[in-house]
Amino acid sequence: MASRYTQWMYNWETRLTQVDNNRVVRPFEWGTEWAQGWPCRNGHGPGYVPADPAAYLAEYNRRIVAASDEFYSYATPADFRLERREVQVFGTRAAPEPRLEAKVRGTYADFLRFTSPVQSPYAENNLVNARWFPAKGRRAIVLLPHWNSDALNYTSLCRVLNWLGISVLRLSLPYHDIRKPAEIQRADYAVSANIGRTLDATRQGVLDVRCCLDWLQQQGYRHLGILGTSLGSCYAFLAAAHDPRIRVAAFNHASTYFADVVWHGQSTRHIREGLEPQVSLEQLRQLWSAISPMSYFPQFARWPKKSLIIYAKYDLTFLPEFSRDAVRAFADHHLDYKAVELPCGHYTIGETPYKYLDGWHLASFMRSGFESI
Repeated sequence: MASRYTQWMYNWETRLTQVDNNRVVRPFEWGTEWAQGWPCRNGHGPGYVPADPAAYLAEYNRRIVAASDEFYSYATPADFRLERREVQVFGTRAAPEPRLEAKVRGTYADFLRFTSPVQSPYAENNLVNARWFPAKGRRAIVLLPHWNSDALNYTSLCRVLNWLGISVLRLSLPYHDIRKPAEIQRADYAVSANIGRTLDATRQGVLDVRCCLDWLQQQGYRHLGILGTSLGSCYAFLAAAHDPRIRVAAFNHASTYFADVVWHGQSTRHIREGLEPQVSLEQLRQLWSAISPMSYFPQFARWPKKSLIIYAKYDLTFLPEFSRDAVRAFADHHLDYKAVELPCGHYTIGETPYKYLDGWHLASFMRSGFESI
């Protein structure tokens, strides 16, 4: 029988998951048209329409994993610029949150803007946005928020890292906050029942990270790291597996297969509802293997780096067994890592007192990680 604490935590986690009441069950789509601009094409022209989209995408994923450096390759943008703009919330709930809107009204910040190497049909999404938190010194990280994060999440953590002498680029993920197309309330296009679009959005997120590292190098930063939470943790792992410049990496929630999180997670039930009539979990693992951390541990192990994995014992979104599988994979590949289990869940990690525990682990790891390289 579950302990009182366990049941209390599960109940709290479930209540927080249900706060957002504007999740939309979108129809299943193969999304093969999103593959037209990808590398690893295997001779198919840009207008190729496969007769069997399931077999086509499964084979494409196998080619990507085998040649992932090509899939996650890019050209450095030529239009990097800092823009001074008013801070906005860009919430994802059905109604605006007046308290947050009032908190930032009239405040300004610097944002790095540039054209993403991946071009989607949405002009808003194609212009990358990263809020700049500079600090003295030559250490800097790219910070990737969670799925459906608003534009204010993690600003306190960014300032704590600044106090430790670490500059931060807080990246807006594809289809998030200012990059979100007007037709959607939430960042549905980043993760959805559209197989090809989810692959494309993940590739875009990884390449946007690598472009941010280019800009940081251009500014003279010599020691670079990455910190990602939830979906941002997945993007962070893929970037660290394909970019040797990342020497310190923190994964706030971790899992092995992209498909397993979507299939079993409490907060992605609406996506599973769109997927389940058309694909099985085993098939979905194949269709999203190219964006799954488990596919890339050999690539991740190519270059030395220090890693932190934080996971939650009562997580109903990234199930703890998946996180423990990820930790075992770090051990099996003899990587330099530290694993921390927190006594909370996926959403409650952002609540008092757990957010302070999480922030302390992240900030102290980043400080010690940079000091040791």
